[in-house]
Amino acid sequence: MTTMRAKMKVGYVTPYQNPQTLEVTQETVGFHAVSKPTYADSELDEDNTYARMSPSANLQICIANPALIGKFEPGQTYYVDFSPAS
Repeated sequence: MTTMRAKMKVGYVTPYQNPQTLEVTQETVGFHAVSKPTYADSELDEDNTYARMSPSANLQICIANPALIGKFEPGQTYYVDFSPAS
């Protein structure tokens, strides 16, 4: 079974409000792969390892789960695991 783990950073959070109640009912959260402007061979931190194996990635998720709205903030990092669904 092939699996992959990416390390992603929140780049933006866009809330969507109900126009009548002004309640935030959904958010779009944009993630990008961790990176630095340059990596030297001597920089063997975790971000370096992930950036070398997956140098570019973007993920956008629209969240409508009330328990998750407001939980993501720009600059936070997360692991995203991919594994076959069947």
